[in-house]
Amino acid sequence: MPVLKLKRFGHRYGEKKERGQSMVEFVLVVPIFLVLVFGIVDFGMGIHAWLTITSASREGARIGSVSASAAEIEAKVRSNTTSLDQSQLTVVTTNAQGTSGDSVVVDVDYHYDFITPLSSVLNLVGGSAIGTSLEFSSTTEMRLE
Repeated sequence: MPVLKLKRFGHRYGEKKERGQSMVEFVLVVPIFLVLVFGIVDFGMGIHAWLTITSASREGARIGSVSASAAEIEAKVRSNTTSLDQSQLTVVTTNAQGTSGDSVVVDVDYHYDFITPLSSVLNLVGGSAIGTSLEFSSTTEMRLE
């Protein structure tokens, strides 16, 4: 018994419809996927900035505890944060070269701008208001030797 094959314009029947359906699914899924991927990248870079300023604050307080000057402490903090935008970094040192037994306090602030337009996309989709930047801050206090 012969097998009947339905043909239409040289293609299997229904192939064009499936191709169009795949294109529509692709167009619907890709923007969601891209927002997710860029959100993960932004989140990872933000975590990197936060961990970097936390570590730099500790390093600055550590050298400050052995009677380093405020300028030396700031230089140490900035040398540990070379991967960040230095114009967005603020270092405040309190009680550098104070008396033994007191504490030196190093406060590091960083303004992180998102690299993706994630906030505007989320605002468009769901009315979220996360903003276009984050403020990170790390304060470390160590006793002077």
